[in-house]
Amino acid sequence: MRGFDVAIVGATGLVGQEFIKVLSQRSFPMSSIRLLASDRSAGRKLRVDDEEIEVKETTSQSFDNVDLALFSAGAEISSVFSPIAARAGAVVIDNSAAFRMDPEVPLVVPEVNPDDIKEHKGIIANPNCSTIQMVVALYPLHRVNPIKRIVVDTYQSVSGTGSAALEELSEQARLVLEGRSVVPHVYPHQIAFNLLPEIDVFLDNGYTKEEWKMVEETKKIMHANDIAISATCVRVPVFIGHSEAIHIEFSEPMSPDMARRILAEAPGVRVLDDPNVSLYPQPWSVAGSDEVFVGRIRQDASRSCGLAMWVVADNLRKGAALNAVQIAETVVDRGWI
Repeated sequence: MRGFDVAIVGATGLVGQEFIKVLSQRSFPMSSIRLLASDRSAGRKLRVDDEEIEVKETTSQSFDNVDLALFSAGAEISSVFSPIAARAGAVVIDNSAAFRMDPEVPLVVPEVNPDDIKEHKGIIANPNCSTIQMVVALYPLHRVNPIKRIVVDTYQSVSGTGSAALEELSEQARLVLEGRSVVPHVYPHQIAFNLLPEIDVFLDNGYTKEEWKMVEETKKIMHANDIAISATCVRVPVFIGHSEAIHIEFSEPMSPDMARRILAEAPGVRVLDDPNVSLYPQPWSVAGSDEVFVGRIRQDASRSCGLAMWVVADNLRKGAALNAVQIAETVVDRGWI
Protein backbone atom coordinates (compact mmCIF):
# COMPACT_ATOMS: atom_id res chain seq x y z
CA MET A 1 0.00 0.00 0.00
CA ARG A 2 1.32 3.42 -0.91
CA GLY A 3 1.94 6.02 1.76
CA PHE A 4 -0.19 9.13 2.06
CA ASP A 5 0.78 12.74 2.75
CA VAL A 6 -1.09 13.73 5.93
CA ALA A 7 -1.70 17.13 7.50
CA ILE A 8 -2.97 17.68 11.06
CA VAL A 9 -4.59 21.05 11.75
CA GLY A 10 -4.65 21.90 15.45
CA ALA A 11 -1.68 19.62 16.05
CA THR A 12 -0.73 21.17 19.40
CA GLY A 13 -4.17 20.66 21.00
CA LEU A 14 -5.23 17.62 23.01
CA VAL A 15 -7.01 15.95 20.09
CA GLY A 16 -4.29 16.97 17.64
CA GLN A 17 -1.65 15.27 19.75
CA GLU A 18 -3.93 12.25 20.04
CA PHE A 19 -4.15 12.19 16.22
CA ILE A 20 -0.37 11.84 16.09
CA LYS A 21 -0.37 9.06 18.67
CA VAL A 22 -3.21 7.08 17.08
CA LEU A 23 -1.76 7.32 13.54
CA SER A 24 1.49 5.89 14.86
CA GLN A 25 -0.08 3.19 17.02
CA ARG A 26 -2.26 1.95 14.16
CA SER A 27 0.58 2.13 11.59
CA PHE A 28 -1.42 4.31 9.24
CA PRO A 29 0.36 4.35 5.84
CA MET A 30 1.99 7.78 5.78
CA SER A 31 4.76 8.99 3.51
CA SER A 32 4.86 12.37 5.27
CA ILE A 33 3.11 14.30 8.04
CA ARG A 34 2.57 18.05 8.22
CA LEU A 35 1.79 19.60 11.63
CA LEU A 36 -0.25 22.80 11.46
CA ALA A 37 -1.64 25.18 14.08
CA SER A 38 -2.16 28.88 14.77
CA ASP A 39 0.62 31.44 14.50
CA ARG A 40 0.95 31.32 18.31
CA SER A 41 1.99 27.66 18.16
CA ALA A 42 4.13 27.86 15.02
CA GLY A 43 7.72 26.93 15.73
CA ARG A 44 6.96 24.37 18.43
CA LYS A 45 8.30 20.89 17.83
CA LEU A 46 6.30 17.72 18.40
CA ARG A 47 7.60 14.17 18.37
CA VAL A 48 6.22 11.87 15.68
CA ASP A 49 7.63 8.39 16.21
CA ASP A 50 11.38 9.01 16.50
CA GLU A 51 11.41 12.37 14.76
CA GLU A 52 10.80 15.90 15.98
CA ILE A 53 8.70 17.89 13.52
CA GLU A 54 8.23 21.65 13.59
CA VAL A 55 4.68 22.99 13.72
CA LYS A 56 3.84 25.42 10.92
CA GLU A 57 1.21 28.13 10.80
CA THR A 58 -1.96 27.13 8.93
CA THR A 59 -2.32 29.10 5.70
CA SER A 60 -4.15 28.67 2.42
CA GLN A 61 -0.95 27.15 0.96
CA SER A 62 -0.60 24.55 3.72
CA PHE A 63 -2.47 21.83 1.83
CA ASP A 64 -0.55 21.62 -1.43
CA ASN A 65 0.19 17.93 -2.17
CA VAL A 66 -1.71 16.76 0.93
CA ASP A 67 -3.79 13.58 0.53
CA LEU A 68 -5.51 13.60 3.92
CA ALA A 69 -6.16 16.48 6.33
CA LEU A 70 -7.29 15.85 9.91
CA PHE A 71 -8.81 18.95 11.52
CA SER A 72 -9.28 19.65 15.22
CA ALA A 73 -8.89 23.40 15.56
CA GLY A 74 -12.47 24.53 16.15
CA ALA A 75 -15.39 25.37 13.89
CA GLU A 76 -14.13 28.82 12.90
CA ILE A 77 -10.82 27.50 11.56
CA SER A 78 -12.49 24.50 9.93
CA SER A 79 -15.05 26.69 8.17
CA VAL A 80 -12.23 28.64 6.52
CA PHE A 81 -9.57 26.03 5.82
CA SER A 82 -11.45 22.75 5.31
CA PRO A 83 -12.90 23.86 1.94
CA ILE A 84 -9.46 25.17 0.94
CA ALA A 85 -7.89 21.80 1.77
CA ALA A 86 -10.61 19.94 -0.12
CA ARG A 87 -10.19 22.14 -3.19
CA ALA A 88 -6.45 21.42 -3.07
CA GLY A 89 -7.26 17.72 -3.42
CA ALA A 90 -7.14 16.52 0.19
CA VAL A 91 -9.79 14.39 1.85
CA VAL A 92 -10.71 16.36 4.97
CA ILE A 93 -11.88 14.71 8.19
CA ASP A 94 -13.12 17.49 10.41
CA ASN A 95 -13.60 17.12 14.17
CA SER A 96 -15.51 20.38 14.66
CA ALA A 97 -19.23 21.08 14.46
CA ALA A 98 -18.80 23.18 11.31
CA PHE A 99 -20.10 20.62 8.79
CA ARG A 100 -21.82 17.92 10.85
CA MET A 101 -25.37 18.82 9.90
CA ASP A 102 -24.56 19.85 6.31
CA PRO A 103 -26.64 17.48 4.14
CA GLU A 104 -23.78 17.35 1.63
CA VAL A 105 -21.25 16.15 4.26
CA PRO A 106 -21.23 12.58 5.63
CA LEU A 107 -21.26 12.34 9.44
CA VAL A 108 -19.59 9.04 10.21
CA VAL A 109 -18.97 6.49 12.92
CA PRO A 110 -17.30 3.57 11.09
CA GLU A 111 -18.97 0.89 13.24
CA VAL A 112 -22.37 2.34 12.27
CA ASN A 113 -22.47 3.99 8.84
CA PRO A 114 -19.18 3.48 6.94
CA ASP A 115 -20.93 3.40 3.56
CA ASP A 116 -21.90 7.06 3.99
CA ILE A 117 -18.23 7.95 3.46
CA LYS A 118 -18.58 7.02 -0.21
CA GLU A 119 -20.74 10.11 -0.77
CA HIS A 120 -18.11 12.56 0.43
CA LYS A 121 -17.28 15.59 -1.70
CA GLY A 122 -13.94 16.26 -0.05
CA ILE A 123 -15.09 16.75 3.56
CA ILE A 124 -16.19 14.12 6.10
CA ALA A 125 -17.42 15.18 9.54
CA ASN A 126 -16.38 13.51 12.77
CA PRO A 127 -19.32 13.50 15.23
CA ASN A 128 -19.48 14.95 18.72
CA CYS A 129 -17.62 12.84 21.30
CA SER A 130 -20.68 12.03 23.40
CA THR A 131 -22.68 11.09 20.30
CA ILE A 132 -20.00 8.71 19.04
CA GLN A 133 -19.89 6.51 22.12
CA MET A 134 -23.67 6.40 22.40
CA VAL A 135 -24.32 5.26 18.82
CA VAL A 136 -21.52 2.66 18.97
CA ALA A 137 -23.33 1.12 21.95
CA LEU A 138 -26.89 1.52 20.68
CA TYR A 139 -26.69 0.77 16.95
CA PRO A 140 -26.10 -3.01 17.33
CA LEU A 141 -29.26 -3.19 19.46
CA HIS A 142 -31.19 -0.94 17.07
CA ARG A 143 -30.43 -3.27 14.15
CA VAL A 144 -32.06 -6.16 16.02
CA ASN A 145 -34.90 -4.27 17.69
CA PRO A 146 -35.57 -0.72 16.38
CA ILE A 147 -35.23 2.00 19.01
CA LYS A 148 -38.20 4.33 19.50
CA ARG A 149 -36.90 6.63 22.25
CA ILE A 150 -33.61 7.55 23.95
CA VAL A 151 -33.14 9.53 27.15
CA VAL A 152 -29.46 10.16 27.89
CA ASP A 153 -27.64 12.00 30.66
CA THR A 154 -23.93 12.57 30.11
CA TYR A 155 -21.10 13.07 32.59
CA GLN A 156 -18.39 14.66 30.48
CA SER A 157 -14.76 15.15 31.44
CA VAL A 158 -12.96 18.47 31.30
CA SER A 159 -10.57 17.26 28.58
CA GLY A 160 -13.47 17.81 26.19
CA THR A 161 -12.88 21.53 26.68
CA GLY A 162 -9.10 21.43 26.17
CA SER A 163 -5.81 21.64 28.01
CA ALA A 164 -6.74 24.86 29.83
CA ALA A 165 -9.64 23.03 31.49
CA LEU A 166 -7.35 20.22 32.64
CA GLU A 167 -5.08 22.79 34.25
CA GLU A 168 -8.02 24.61 35.83
CA LEU A 169 -9.40 21.44 37.42
CA SER A 170 -5.98 20.56 38.87
CA GLU A 171 -5.42 24.07 40.24
CA GLN A 172 -8.93 24.43 41.65
CA ALA A 173 -8.75 21.04 43.38
CA ARG A 174 -5.48 22.08 45.03
CA LEU A 175 -6.90 25.42 46.16
CA VAL A 176 -10.09 23.88 47.55
CA LEU A 177 -8.16 21.26 49.50
CA GLU A 178 -6.00 24.03 50.93
CA GLY A 179 -9.14 25.88 52.00
CA ARG A 180 -8.55 28.76 49.62
CA SER A 181 -11.02 30.53 47.33
CA VAL A 182 -11.42 29.67 43.64
CA VAL A 183 -11.92 32.04 40.71
CA PRO A 184 -13.14 30.17 37.59
CA HIS A 185 -11.83 31.13 34.15
CA VAL A 186 -12.61 28.31 31.72
CA TYR A 187 -16.09 27.51 33.07
CA PRO A 188 -18.77 29.85 34.45
CA HIS A 189 -18.49 28.23 37.89
CA GLN A 190 -15.99 26.18 39.89
CA ILE A 191 -15.54 22.72 38.37
CA ALA A 192 -13.49 21.10 41.16
CA PHE A 193 -15.77 19.00 43.41
CA ASN A 194 -18.74 20.31 41.44
CA LEU A 195 -21.06 19.49 38.51
CA LEU A 196 -22.12 21.92 35.78
CA PRO A 197 -25.24 21.09 33.71
CA GLU A 198 -24.06 23.49 31.01
CA ILE A 199 -21.97 22.41 28.03
CA ASP A 200 -21.80 24.87 25.12
CA VAL A 201 -24.37 27.67 24.87
CA PHE A 202 -28.05 27.55 25.82
CA LEU A 203 -30.57 27.52 22.98
CA ASP A 204 -34.03 29.08 22.88
CA ASN A 205 -35.64 25.69 23.56
CA GLY A 206 -33.87 25.41 26.94
CA TYR A 207 -31.42 22.75 25.79
CA THR A 208 -27.71 23.43 25.39
CA LYS A 209 -26.07 23.19 22.00
CA GLU A 210 -24.19 20.08 23.19
CA GLU A 211 -27.48 18.39 24.06
CA TRP A 212 -29.02 19.30 20.73
CA LYS A 213 -25.96 17.97 18.90
CA MET A 214 -26.65 14.56 20.42
CA VAL A 215 -30.26 14.69 19.23
CA GLU A 216 -29.58 15.73 15.64
CA GLU A 217 -26.31 13.87 15.08
CA THR A 218 -27.68 10.55 16.35
CA LYS A 219 -30.57 10.72 13.91
CA LYS A 220 -28.27 11.53 11.00
CA ILE A 221 -25.69 8.83 11.78
CA MET A 222 -28.24 6.08 12.42
CA HIS A 223 -30.54 7.19 9.55
CA ALA A 224 -33.39 7.21 12.06
CA ASN A 225 -35.23 10.52 12.02
CA ASP A 226 -38.17 9.03 13.90
CA ILE A 227 -36.26 8.24 17.12
CA ALA A 228 -37.34 10.54 19.97
CA ILE A 229 -34.25 11.74 21.86
CA SER A 230 -33.75 13.89 24.95
CA ALA A 231 -30.33 14.69 26.44
CA THR A 232 -28.92 16.43 29.50
CA CYS A 233 -25.17 17.07 29.29
CA VAL A 234 -23.18 17.68 32.46
CA ARG A 235 -19.53 18.66 32.93
CA VAL A 236 -17.92 16.72 35.77
CA PRO A 237 -14.55 16.97 37.58
CA VAL A 238 -12.97 14.07 35.66
CA PHE A 239 -9.83 14.50 33.57
CA ILE A 240 -10.45 12.02 30.71
CA GLY A 241 -13.45 9.87 29.83
CA HIS A 242 -17.11 10.63 29.18
CA SER A 243 -19.83 8.59 30.90
CA GLU A 244 -23.50 8.27 29.92
CA ALA A 245 -26.60 6.94 31.64
CA ILE A 246 -28.87 5.85 28.79
CA HIS A 247 -32.51 4.74 28.88
CA ILE A 248 -33.75 3.16 25.66
CA GLU A 249 -37.25 2.23 24.58
CA PHE A 250 -37.38 -0.46 21.87
CA SER A 251 -40.14 -1.48 19.50
CA GLU A 252 -40.38 -4.86 21.25
CA PRO A 253 -39.22 -6.11 24.66
CA MET A 254 -35.53 -7.04 24.93
CA SER A 255 -33.98 -8.80 27.90
CA PRO A 256 -30.75 -7.56 29.49
CA ASP A 257 -29.14 -10.93 28.70
CA MET A 258 -29.96 -10.59 25.01
CA ALA A 259 -28.54 -7.06 24.98
CA ARG A 260 -25.33 -8.32 26.61
CA ARG A 261 -24.99 -11.07 24.00
CA ILE A 262 -25.50 -8.64 21.11
CA LEU A 263 -23.08 -6.08 22.52
CA ALA A 264 -20.44 -8.71 23.34
CA GLU A 265 -20.19 -9.41 19.59
CA ALA A 266 -20.48 -5.80 18.42
CA PRO A 267 -17.44 -4.09 16.88
CA GLY A 268 -15.76 -1.53 19.12
CA VAL A 269 -17.78 -2.51 22.22
CA ARG A 270 -16.64 -4.18 25.42
CA VAL A 271 -19.15 -5.32 28.04
CA LEU A 272 -18.17 -4.95 31.71
CA ASP A 273 -21.26 -5.92 33.65
CA ASP A 274 -21.26 -7.90 36.88
CA PRO A 275 -22.89 -6.08 39.80
CA ASN A 276 -21.95 -8.93 42.17
CA VAL A 277 -18.32 -7.83 42.06
CA SER A 278 -18.98 -4.12 41.34
CA LEU A 279 -17.84 -4.57 37.75
CA TYR A 280 -18.89 -1.69 35.51
CA PRO A 281 -17.08 0.86 33.31
CA GLN A 282 -15.36 3.81 34.96
CA PRO A 283 -13.70 6.78 33.22
CA TRP A 284 -10.55 6.42 35.30
CA SER A 285 -9.96 2.85 34.12
CA VAL A 286 -10.98 3.22 30.46
CA ALA A 287 -8.80 6.27 29.73
CA GLY A 288 -6.33 5.34 27.00
CA SER A 289 -8.56 2.54 25.66
CA ASP A 290 -10.12 2.36 22.21
CA GLU A 291 -13.38 0.55 22.96
CA VAL A 292 -16.74 1.83 24.12
CA PHE A 293 -17.46 0.14 27.45
CA VAL A 294 -20.99 -0.85 28.51
CA GLY A 295 -22.29 -2.00 31.90
CA ARG A 296 -25.22 -1.76 34.33
CA ILE A 297 -27.48 -3.27 31.65
CA ARG A 298 -30.89 -3.74 33.23
CA GLN A 299 -34.59 -3.58 32.56
CA ASP A 300 -36.03 -0.07 32.63
CA ALA A 301 -38.58 -0.26 35.44
CA SER A 302 -40.67 2.48 33.81
CA ARG A 303 -40.96 0.94 30.32
CA SER A 304 -42.00 -2.59 29.37
CA CYS A 305 -39.86 -2.36 26.20
CA GLY A 306 -37.04 -0.47 27.85
CA LEU A 307 -33.49 -1.04 28.97
CA ALA A 308 -31.10 1.13 30.96
CA MET A 309 -27.32 1.04 30.67
CA TRP A 310 -24.09 2.84 31.57
CA VAL A 311 -21.66 3.68 28.74
CA VAL A 312 -18.11 5.03 29.12
CA ALA A 313 -15.35 5.86 26.61
CA ASP A 314 -12.15 7.86 26.28
CA ASN A 315 -13.41 11.07 24.69
CA LEU A 316 -10.01 11.97 23.20
CA ARG A 317 -9.63 8.60 21.48
CA LYS A 318 -12.88 6.98 20.34
CA GLY A 319 -14.68 10.25 20.96
CA ALA A 320 -12.37 12.16 18.61
CA ALA A 321 -8.97 11.10 17.25
CA LEU A 322 -9.48 7.35 16.93
CA ASN A 323 -12.85 7.72 15.20
CA ALA A 324 -11.31 10.16 12.70
CA VAL A 325 -8.40 7.81 11.97
CA GLN A 326 -10.83 4.91 11.55
CA ILE A 327 -12.67 7.01 8.98
CA ALA A 328 -9.34 7.62 7.22
CA GLU A 329 -8.57 3.89 7.28
CA THR A 330 -11.96 3.15 5.71
CA VAL A 331 -11.37 5.76 3.02
CA VAL A 332 -8.02 4.15 2.19
CA ASP A 333 -9.17 0.51 2.44
CA ARG A 334 -12.13 1.11 0.12
CA GLY A 335 -10.23 3.27 -2.34
CA TRP A 336 -12.32 6.38 -1.72
CA ILE A 337 -9.30 8.71 -1.75
